[in-house]
This record gives sequence, structure tokens and C-alpha cells, in this order.
Amino acid sequence: MGQNLVSLHLTEEDLVAVDAALRTLEEKLAVLVELSVDERRALTKMGEKSEAFCRQTLIVLAQNRQIIPAELDVREAENDLEQLDLLRPRFARLRQLATRADDTEMALGSDVMAAALEGYALAKVFGKGAGLDALRAAVGTRFSRRRSGGETPAA
Repeated sequence: MGQNLVSLHLTEEDLVAVDAALRTLEEKLAVLVELSVDERRALTKMGEKSEAFCRQTLIVLAQNRQIIPAELDVREAENDLEQLDLLRPRFARLRQLATRADDTEMALGSDVMAAALEGYALAKVFGKGAGLDALRAAVGTRFSRRRSGGETPAA
């Protein structure tokens, strides 16, 4: 009674198409930035509550360009907002796909682990004298314990 959370059968053609699509995304989205942890912390962030303020302020500034100093690039801020509006739905789709990819990776690994554990249990019970002693010994290290101030499972 084995676990089977997911069963994939991607063909070589499927994988070639996926790789091509990923390459296209990487090429088209090469302009995306990658921020360090410190950069992320230091940024002034626009959350949901402040977005309306930002939008309204840009409208007012656009209508009163004569009061804006040259160092405040309102056109660039307007462009940033426009690009944000265009990219948000795509980013949401990418996040959903990445979440499904993470879940599928976890499910595939879990299926493999469940089958291996079940097989190991069978090898322990039925493997004596059937030439499986070496396998049992090698795989058994996964469950061995070592003493270091207390018993802890081996990594």
C-alpha cells in the first residue's frame, strides 16, 4: 500500500519545451533586480495601504509639474508604477507556479522516501540470506544513532 502523491511522465519533448520557455523568461526578464538582505531592509516599501497615497501623489505631481524640483524624476516614478501594474499579474502567476513546483518537488521526494522506507522494512524482514545483507547494512546507516552527549539520529 504505497504512497503516490504525484505521478509525472514528462517526455524529452516536454522538458525541451519547458527549458525553452524558462530560457525565454530569463532573457525577457533579465532586467529584474536581485536585492541583498541589507538592501531589502533599507528600502522604503510601498505596501497595500500606501499604494493609494502613492498613486494620488503622482497624479497631483503630474498636474503641477512646475512646482517639482529637477532632481525629483516624476516621469520615472510614473513609469515604475506603470511597469508594476503590467508585471504584477505575471509575478502572481510565477509565484503560483513556483509554489506548485515546490509542492511537486516535495511530493515526489516524499513518494520516493515512502517507497524506500517500505522497501527497507521489507528488506529487513525478508532479506536475511537473500543477498540483501549488504544493502541492509548500507541503507541502515540512515537510521543509525551516534552518541554525543545523547543519542541523536545520524544525518
